[in-house]
Amino acid sequence: MFRKQDKRLSSMLNKRVEVWHTVKSTVKDRLGQYPQEDKLYRTAYAGVIPQTGSLLSGRTADTTLSRTTHKIVMRYCKDITPDMWFMYDGVRYNILYIMDPYLDHERLEIFCEVLL
Repeated sequence: MFRKQDKRLSSMLNKRVEVWHTVKSTVKDRLGQYPQEDKLYRTAYAGVIPQTGSLLSGRTADTTLSRTTHKIVMRYCKDITPDMWFMYDGVRYNILYIMDPYLDHERLEIFCEVLL
């Protein structure tokens, strides 16, 4: 069923993104513990769409941070979770929430935040 507001999904997926997650290491460190480490989970084609942006000022030492939100659109995948993040062009996109529009398991719209 084609919805009027939908674009062809394949034309939106024009960026190759990496999906990362944190896992417990299989090797003990010098303290005898299994540390957490970041690991590449998979790569996928996605659309990276800017949504909003704001400046966070009044920080220590007169620094200003930029808070920008993006929507990442990708084919439906049930194993993407909110504790993961995306890397694209050297920028980390932290997942805020994941939405399956129309609940038809065709695509995911993943709303992310970038702190610069």
